[in-house]
Amino acid sequence: MNKENILLIALKKDGKMNSLKSSVEEIVGEYVTQIIHFIGGEKRTFHNIKSNSIRQGQFTKFQQKDGTWIMINDKNVLCIEVFNEK
Repeated sequence: MNKENILLIALKKDGKMNSLKSSVEEIVGEYVTQIIHFIGGEKRTFHNIKSNSIRQGQFTKFQQKDGTWIMINDKNVLCIEVFNEK
């Protein structure tokens, strides 16, 4: 993989979540693919995510191109890989 096209964002730091909203669109692109790594080894891949729709709270929420909203419980997430959609 080309290092310019991948961004690995560690979410947990002292038990708190770091903000993804400001950096994802600026660094990666308007539409992205995210691979979310959960505690216990599960991974889920989501495509066509609108970077400017990412919202964080107890649940991270984001919208796909087709209008679907996805909510992820942050306490179960270890990290998120973010790739630019081409």
